[in-house]
Amino acid sequence: MPNWFVCNQPCPVRAFAWPQAAYIHRMNMRRLYRLTGPDALPFLQGLVTNDVLPLAKGPGLVYAALLTPQGKYLADFFVGQTAHGLILDLPEVLAEATIRRLSMYRLRADVQIAPVPELFIHRGLGPCPADGFADPRDASLGWWAVRDVPPEADGTDWTALRVAALVPEAGVELIPDDSYILEAGFERLHGVDFRKGCYVGQEVTARMKHKTELRKGLVKVAVEGAAPVGTPILANGKEAGILFSQSGGQAIAWMRHDRIQPVMQAGDALVRPRD
Repeated sequence: MPNWFVCNQPCPVRAFAWPQAAYIHRMNMRRLYRLTGPDALPFLQGLVTNDVLPLAKGPGLVYAALLTPQGKYLADFFVGQTAHGLILDLPEVLAEATIRRLSMYRLRADVQIAPVPELFIHRGLGPCPADGFADPRDASLGWWAVRDVPPEADGTDWTALRVAALVPEAGVELIPDDSYILEAGFERLHGVDFRKGCYVGQEVTARMKHKTELRKGLVKVAVEGAAPVGTPILANGKEAGILFSQSGGQAIAWMRHDRIQPVMQAGDALVRPRD
């Protein structure tokens, strides 16, 4: 079934310069591009992690990622076949770099990629509107639509929903040139198709799927106390992971599975694993 929807050596814990609050806030902003030309879908099909060819049959929405040849994450995005054409919905701060990378691969393909600042992403919960599509990552994240009017603020706590559903965010849990999408849960989130043809980074991704056991990855944890994004999580005095997005006593953490303990420490906060 296509992933598209209508309505052995110890490894050190990663160390990064984590985004400041303003940067993280900007990650929630999006930039839209329209792809045109007869090669648009085949062009994407040869590059991204998911199967986008079903979009040739009609309206739909696909969640996918672009990887390095070494299989590391560069960007995640939605590809939507909409009333406004074939739309690429990207995190704003990754948009320009992603479009440059796509353009580098274009070569002789008859495809044009252009920004569409006159269009806007609308998100909501409840019944899916006629022009909307269910978020393919998780049903709890509601629907997605492209419209030519700006959305109104509705007060939805999207971070809380995302944490509850263990959905990573670009620039927070998903780090360009470092993250691996299987460690980030992309199979569960319908962001990768293991039956499609070749794409950039496929060999590494397929090997992680079929020949290795994931020893690290994102998990949901309970947090008592406060600790900023990027705080190391300690278990029995050893670094076991990193604390990420938090909401209502829950959080997303990147963990070494063999070091998870019933009670761990992240700064002044206590961290416990959750199912």
